[in-house]
This record gives sequence, C-alpha cells and structure tokens, in this order.
Amino acid sequence: MGSVRAKKHLGQHFLKDEKIAKSIADGISSMAWPLLEIGPGTGVLTQYFYDKPNFYAAEVDEESIEYLRATYPQMSLRILEGDVLKMNLKKHFEGRFNIIGNFPYNISSQIFFKVLEYKDQVDEVVCMIQKEVAERIAEKPGTKTYGILSVLLQAYYDIDYLFTVHEHVFDPPPKVKSAVIRLKRNNVEALDCDQKAFFRIVKMAFGQRRKTLRNSLKSQIAGRTEIAEMEIFNLRPERLSVEDFVLLTQILSNK
Repeated sequence: MGSVRAKKHLGQHFLKDEKIAKSIADGISSMAWPLLEIGPGTGVLTQYFYDKPNFYAAEVDEESIEYLRATYPQMSLRILEGDVLKMNLKKHFEGRFNIIGNFPYNISSQIFFKVLEYKDQVDEVVCMIQKEVAERIAEKPGTKTYGILSVLLQAYYDIDYLFTVHEHVFDPPPKVKSAVIRLKRNNVEALDCDQKAFFRIVKMAFGQRRKTLRNSLKSQIAGRTEIAEMEIFNLRPERLSVEDFVLLTQILSNK
C-alpha cells in the first residue's frame, strides 16, 4: 500500500519512503479528528488513515482519484474531488478539523493562506513542503528568511520544524530538500488590532523588505507628523515580531 508511481503533477513529487511517511503520519495528534489530507496522490499517507470514520482526502488529479478508489475501496475513504484552494471547506466541516499532507511545492504558500482563512476551525497542520519554505515559516524575527508567511502564521499558530527530508526518497526526485513542519493553533482568538489591516500592513512592509518601514509604508504615514518620527519606522520589516506588527497596525489605524 502507498507505493508510488513515476508521476508528477502540479509540482508534486511523490514520497516513496515508508518510514518517512510513517513519521509524518505520527506527527499529527492522535486526537486530531476530523482529518483532511491535501494532495494524497498515490496514498502513501492515506494508508494510515483511510479506515478512520472522520478522514477525508482532497485531490484534484483524476488519475490519482481513480488510483485511490481502486486501492482503498472501503466506503470510509471520502475523497473531496477538486481544487482544495477553491473549496468551501465549511460545507464539509462544520466544526474544527485538522490537515495533513505532502503539499505540492508550487501551491504550498497558497495552501497556508487557505489555512489562515479557516484558522478558527483548523487546529493542527502537519505537512511536508520545500525546506526553504518550511524554514521561512518557522523562522524568528531578525533573519533574511523571516517574511510574510512567518508573521501571519505565527500570529495564530505555534510552529515546529520536525525534520528534513532528502531528495532521493521521492519519485521523481526534486532538485531541493524538503521538510516536515507542524502548526498548532495558539490561544489567540483575535489580534489586538484590525485583522484585515494587520494582513495588509504585513504584506506592504515585506513588499519592499530592503527598505525601512518609513519608506515601504510611506503611503500610510504621509502627512501624519504625529507618528512619522516614531522609532519603529526606522526598522526594516524582518526586525519586527508579531507583537510589533500588531502595535504597528494599531499606530497606523489610529486616525
């Protein structure tokens, strides 16, 4: 079960190492149900969950769907057919749910923005992604890789970098290393600022990350002499923690 065919779609590289697959599966909490697997492909992770009553698999590729149905004919395997990025997941999950998967490299960032969209329902995510993206998400302030996803995800989730995965365990082998990370929802129910403004300001700040906030947020502070000379605007965005960005949003929203 869970064997891998030599097939690639949507930037996905299929895992063929059963030990690593088991380690990923073990990364999710035993109480993490319902569980949604994103991009099951040929079922290397699916094999550990398909017989559970609250397990779902979201897959867009017709060939993979056909393979999964043939390999796991049990009625308990519920496949959500289609692009998970376009799905209204509230139709399938009324309450809280959790996510696991070997995310396609080229849409992994979009999947995380989907997670943020459902942050009030998604308690835990365990996923394998490109190592560079994993490091960026788990990174702390003050480094070159700290960025938009670092801030937005860390605002609502505790991030654990679990382990690195090397290229040779995939079919076809990618040109980069992968990593497995775990996101666990923190206790922040709501930020102490307007969330939409927070998202907008974080994205604007990192849109010109080599510049100080005074320059990247010029349009937000223009004509506002009462805040223009504040010390925080002398910093570059990678120096700011989540709490700092909350403060920055409060400052800019106070008109």
